[in-house]
Formats: sequence, structure tokens, C-alpha cells
Amino acid sequence: MKIGVVGATGRMGRMVMRQVCATEGCELVGAIDRADVPEAGQDLGALAGVAPLGLTLGSDAPALFKAARVVIDFTVPAATLAHLELAAAHGCNMVIGTTGLTAEHDPAFARAAAKVAIMQAPNMSAGVVLLTALAEQVARTLGDDYDVEVLEMHHRHKIDAPSGTALALGAAAARGRAIDFAAASVRTRDGHTGARPRGAIGFATLRGGDVVGDHSVIFATEGERIELTHKAQSRVIYAAGAVRAARWTEGRKPGRYTMRDVLGI
Repeated sequence: MKIGVVGATGRMGRMVMRQVCATEGCELVGAIDRADVPEAGQDLGALAGVAPLGLTLGSDAPALFKAARVVIDFTVPAATLAHLELAAAHGCNMVIGTTGLTAEHDPAFARAAAKVAIMQAPNMSAGVVLLTALAEQVARTLGDDYDVEVLEMHHRHKIDAPSGTALALGAAAARGRAIDFAAASVRTRDGHTGARPRGAIGFATLRGGDVVGDHSVIFATEGERIELTHKAQSRVIYAAGAVRAARWTEGRKPGRYTMRDVLGI
């Protein structure tokens, strides 16, 4: 399967390229980043930490989307929106792990998903996908007698908060309770906030060090507390999930998919 990578000089971009090279049946056909990055023109094998591949890092996005059957994107929302247009124009599927995407970006996804398969998830770890499903089930079972809090911690360089995974976990709890997530979500607390509203879904964000990603969904009531937790110890799990998703898109009908579709959950 011919796979392209955008955002190739980032941590995830390099790891995804390495994973593509290590996966039987997959071929890295190219990778791009901004034209002004210091690594421009370097061999992709050197960037990925593997043997030379005879492919160099470029910035020609249309050419990449023309050459690949699927492109994996861990970049930023503005870049991802441009890539969605290219995917639709060239009939190239996409796997998107970009965080910071919101409902305002849905129209762009809908336009692309009318023409190609788009698999988008804030976290591509199989364990996190399972955690999300469990959060929804537990929320449905317990009801609003239990307060829901989502706690996440990431490395000091992460630029968005709460993390996309934390928001997905909160949204899963809201689905379980059949309530409006936006109305129930409490992102910050500061000063004299008053008592916690019944049915709220709260978030707490921690940043520091080199933490890959820790997420907990806490259900608390009088006398007991239930905690569902996932701790990522390496970004390899995200790269492996992205390549698995890329292979899964082969032959899929146009549409917007999630990792739950990929895993059959």
C-alpha cells in the first residue's frame, strides 16, 4: 500500500515513517513538510532512523497526494484543512491524528468524506479507543449520581488543552448520558466557583516533562470512586495505530470513520 506522510519532521511524522517502513505490505512513497524546515532535502530514511530510502523531504503537497493511496497527517488544524481539499481532489484517503480540531471544521471533513475515506481520531492507541468505549458504557450505567471528571497530563511542548483525547473521553461520557456535551463541559475552574453543577463533565489539564500521554476518567459519588486510566509509555502505539488505520482504509467507501470502526468496537 502506497502511503505518504505530512508533517514529516515532527515527532509523530518521523515515527509514522519508521512504522510504515517496518510494516509488511506498506510502501512509503513520499513525505513533506514546510519548505523552510532545516531538514528540507534530507533522505527520508535518515529522518525516520532507518536505512536510506532514496526519497528526499520535499514540500510539494499536491504531488504527494497524487502519488499516495493514503496520507497520514499529524499536523495542525490549518494544514489539515488544506490537506483535506487535496485528498478529495486526488482521490487519496486520509488518516488524521491532528489535535485541536473542533466542530467548526466539520464542513471541511464532510466535503472530503463525500469523495474519499477519512479516518480521524484524536488518539490512535487501541487501548485509548477501548477506554473511550468503556467511559461511554460506565456513564450510561451509572447516571448523573456520579460526577465525571477527566484528568490528562502531557509533555511540556503540547500546544492544545485539554487534549483531543480528553475531549473525546468527555464526549463519550456525554453520549452515555444522552446529554449535550458542550453544555455539560466545564473546562476551567478558578476563584469562587460555587458548588459543582449536577451532571457537569469537568476537565483538569497537567503539563510537564516528557509525559507521552496519561488520561483518566473519574466517576465519583458519595462513598466511592471509579477510575478508568490509560498511560501511554511510547508514541509507537500511535504510529502503529495510524498505519493500521491507513491499511484499513483501502477499498473503503467514501465517508468519515473513527478508530472504533477500524477496531470493530
